[in-house]
Amino acid sequence: MAVRRRNPSRGCIGSHQIPLAPAAIVHGHFRQEKHLKFLSRPLISEGEFTFQQQRGVIWKTVSPVESTLLVGDNRLLTSQGEQALPASFGRVFPAMLGGDLAALSEDFSTSAELQSDSWRLTLLPKDALLGKAIAAIYLAGDSELRSVEIRETNGNSSMIGFDRISHPVQLSPEQAAEFARLSP
Repeated sequence: MAVRRRNPSRGCIGSHQIPLAPAAIVHGHFRQEKHLKFLSRPLISEGEFTFQQQRGVIWKTVSPVESTLLVGDNRLLTSQGEQALPASFGRVFPAMLGGDLAALSEDFSTSAELQSDSWRLTLLPKDALLGKAIAAIYLAGDSELRSVEIRETNGNSSMIGFDRISHPVQLSPEQAAEFARLSP
């Protein structure tokens, strides 16, 4: 996966500097709440993620049901098989997790709110296909991405929180094997 940081020490949105920690590999824990209009309570899942700059994203859910999602440039692998990805999704998901704000600016209109120790970024889709599904994405963090909120055009939303974030020097053998599945 070719996700590049155009400014390796900080992300820039307009004249604003978002202080994301640069790293080729990011690993951590996530907790996701999916709010569906027709349910009174959210669907909650937890697991681990790994972002590797050249390869993509491993999204491994461990609760309530184990599953693995692999996202590459234009490929999505799940336990149900492979699916083609719209180019914009293949860029957006890794760019969010990798803090590639310049790549996000290609697909979204952006605005930033900066505090002394935190930031919040609003992303509004430029791409018509993406805009049919996503109304807005909100990213927030400090030196790391700590949360993503995705508001869908149908009224559903997802809140994803990240913690236990680390920046390993190399992938584990298990992670390398998962990413190898994305290779053609």
